[in-house]
Amino acid sequence: MKLIYFAWVRERIGLAEEEVELPAGIETVSDLLHWLRGRGENYESALQAQDMIRVALDKEHSDHSDAVAGAKEIALFPPMTGG
Repeated sequence: MKLIYFAWVRERIGLAEEEVELPAGIETVSDLLHWLRGRGENYESALQAQDMIRVALDKEHSDHSDAVAGAKEIALFPPMTGG
């Protein structure tokens, strides 16, 4: 699965994207974010306000309760503002 990081999420993690194999038990976006936070200080820093993180599964905005099964690409980004 390809994970893509944008804006300050990318800056704090230190990667623009990465390929990962999710462990068993990761069923929802919320599960994914929790798992990522355990991967190191940089992930913890980027995702500490987990409820603020916006997610797109295969380029479709998604809720944290949505299933990740079958997704090929998951994008994580901070809240966006217009202007």
